[in-house]
Amino acid sequence: MATTQRTVELTTSDGHRLAADVAVPDGVAAALVVCHPHPLYGGNRFNPVVGAIFDRAIEAGFAALRFDFRREHGGGIAERADVIAAVDELAAVVDGPVFVAGYSFGAAVALTTVDDRIAGLAAVAPPLAMISVSAPTVPALVIAPRHDQITDIETVTETVADWPNAELEILPSADHFLAGHTTPVADLTVTWLHSNLDPRNGSGQTRSVPHEPG
Repeated sequence: MATTQRTVELTTSDGHRLAADVAVPDGVAAALVVCHPHPLYGGNRFNPVVGAIFDRAIEAGFAALRFDFRREHGGGIAERADVIAAVDELAAVVDGPVFVAGYSFGAAVALTTVDDRIAGLAAVAPPLAMISVSAPTVPALVIAPRHDQITDIETVTETVADWPNAELEILPSADHFLAGHTTPVADLTVTWLHSNLDPRNGSGQTRSVPHEPG
């Protein structure tokens, strides 16, 4: 499968310009935006978790886009416009559903961004103890490290239990930084994406995906 990959510049509705990498395989039917961790703590689009999800999605035949959040930190609120600019870019080149995935701060922004074109959300190590999040109205996957230093697993479990369209996957030996766990995270995300393209999953409920944490 041939893939066209390029670096582009996104422009947000409020005038910010964002660097992004976008890859579009031939015959693609769906797309994924990937959001990186907190920019004030070194997060950018080249983060290893972001890179693993981006690469695995492309290998699986999805169009994928990873981008750098705006330079002027907006507390996770202004950054929602950054996600929408990324969705705009993919929606212009892919005639199919657009999903959004995020890691840490990126997961928080993804979970709080509202756009009718977003078909589903994957949140990796979301900082649920630090943000107020309503139940997503689209299918959602939450991948939670059991030893997350930011949000304890009990908080994640209790929160996600109240989300009707959500699946929770716990990585038993991982902490927030996911060292050594990037491959399982990417595989879980892409398996979940495929499950939500399956017309038999019409209810919007996702499936439990067996996995062996790395």
